Amino acid sequence: MAKKQFKAESKKLLDLMINSIYTNKEIFLRELISNANDALDKLSYKSLTDKSLKVDRKKLQIKISIDKERRTLTIKDNGIGMDKEELSTNLGTIAKSGSLDFKEALEKKDKVNIIGQFGVGFYSAFMVSNKVVVESKKAGEEEAYKWESSGADGYEISKIDKDDIGTTITLYIKENEKDENYDEYLEEFKIKSLIKKYSDYVTYPIKMDVLDEKTKKVSETDAINNMIPLWKKDKKKIKEEDYYNFYQEKFFDYAKPLKVIHTKAEGLISYDALMFIPANPPYDFYNKDYEKGLQLYSNGVLIMEKCSDLLPDYLNFVKGVVDSPDLSLNISREMLQQNRQLKIIAKNIEKKILKELAEMLEKERDKYEVFFKTFGVNIKYGVYDNFGAKKDDLKDLVIFYSSKEKKNVTLKEYVSRMDEKEDTIYYACGETISKIDMMPQVESLKDKNKEILYLTDYVDEFVLKMLDKYNDKKFVNIATNDFDLSSEDEKKELNKKNEESKEMFDLMKKELGEEVSNIKFTNKLKKHPLCLTSEGEVTVEMQKVINAMPTDEHVNAKLVLEINENHEIAKKLKDLFENDKETLKKYTKILYNEARIIEGLPVENPTELSNLVCEMLSK
Repeated sequence: MAKKQFKAESKKLLDLMINSIYTNKEIFLRELISNANDALDKLSYKSLTDKSLKVDRKKLQIKISIDKERRTLTIKDNGIGMDKEELSTNLGTIAKSGSLDFKEALEKKDKVNIIGQFGVGFYSAFMVSNKVVVESKKAGEEEAYKWESSGADGYEISKIDKDDIGTTITLYIKENEKDENYDEYLEEFKIKSLIKKYSDYVTYPIKMDVLDEKTKKVSETDAINNMIPLWKKDKKKIKEEDYYNFYQEKFFDYAKPLKVIHTKAEGLISYDALMFIPANPPYDFYNKDYEKGLQLYSNGVLIMEKCSDLLPDYLNFVKGVVDSPDLSLNISREMLQQNRQLKIIAKNIEKKILKELAEMLEKERDKYEVFFKTFGVNIKYGVYDNFGAKKDDLKDLVIFYSSKEKKNVTLKEYVSRMDEKEDTIYYACGETISKIDMMPQVESLKDKNKEILYLTDYVDEFVLKMLDKYNDKKFVNIATNDFDLSSEDEKKELNKKNEESKEMFDLMKKELGEEVSNIKFTNKLKKHPLCLTSEGEVTVEMQKVINAMPTDEHVNAKLVLEINENHEIAKKLKDLFENDKETLKKYTKILYNEARIIEGLPVENPTELSNLVCEMLSK
């Protein structure tokens, strides 16, 4: 029979289909299995109304076989099949879809689930093969036909003998090339892995004919695919261990997840979602190449391994799958044509995850503590990310260590213990709880029976700065210059002493140069001699964080050296100012560096400090 030309723009269009539309060669098997699944669906549906078609639904299946010697991979189904005209129409015209026609014809009566919609999936076979042969016999017909093509040059259709109905597609796999290993598509392990990856949940069993190399006998495997995804099953019938086994197998985590979230939505956008909150971060979680995202399915067929659009950055630790029949896919079924549907799903999923976390916090506090220890930084990042767009959604999920409770508390719990007249939430920053607890300012505040939040994560202060207030209660860093619980009389008395010592402080400040913006006496340190505070928006802790980042941005907090007016050191400084100004200068450097050490800041010249200390000790 004479070779026929494709009815589309021939070679140019076919080359586009093969080389441009599909970015991943291995999806060819997904496309051909999806087509076979459609053919089985069509036969099953048609047999309900056409009584002449006697179909045993238990025997409907897809079978795959490999012949290494001939370099062929065969996909066979016992579905509806195609006649001569359909072979020419469906396979001779690129982007002509029989599945789409079938779906449109039935949509007015019943909602049917047909995977193939675009008529180009079949042509993905040419990415891995140099010749494709399709043999098909339509249900209810006597004659069978073969469609054969080596690519864009055209195709031939001829009559053949075929006893059983359905379609058999034989791919003649290409020889290896420099950058492509086509041999892998002739390996049983590779084909099984692709079935599990992309087509594990197609409706019908996928089996393989396997050749025993020793006996040369061919045997049929059991179904390779699961067929019914766990997320489609009735939650009441799913055991806890079923969820755990699925999670461990799918996401390669041997620890049980902290939380399982199984949800379903129906309406304008329908979807099933099965998500997991891990107990531990993924092995590559802190790697710059780590990719967030949920597995995205359409009708049980994997579309994207990691769909990043389904999760906001701060929830990048969540693992799981989303399956929706309502997604508008592009013709390669690899990406989404429009993201409106995806945005709706993503928004709903985010709300669901936050609701589950809030419930965990309320009902399973110990488990939430474990979660927050691992992923709390993510939640905090979500508070200040995007200029605080999510802060109201997340403010009740953050927890901080409390000086009074000796454990982590929420902001709501902190405020619930406040006197109605109080308007301030106090906090202090440091590397560890023990170091914060030793801060001079903390001791003074604890004596006044005030509760202090200890902030030990580098993001913590940025979070509170972004929140600004909680229930109209302002956040105050007790290590800032303007923090003062003194009475008006005490403030007046202190101001008087500072004015009297202005010349001394000017001399000391001159010795330190630009290191400090101010030096003054304070009455808030109890028994401690001195401390460093900051004035302005940038605090000492923020300076540490920003300057530690791998960027060119560096900031300096405006430091204030505060000296305890009631400590012996204050008297010593006054005496030195009157009698030995040169020694006062040396004392100033020692005291300033001591204050830096207390604050956790580096000492710029430790040798000079050591020499000065030794000089003072030797007198």
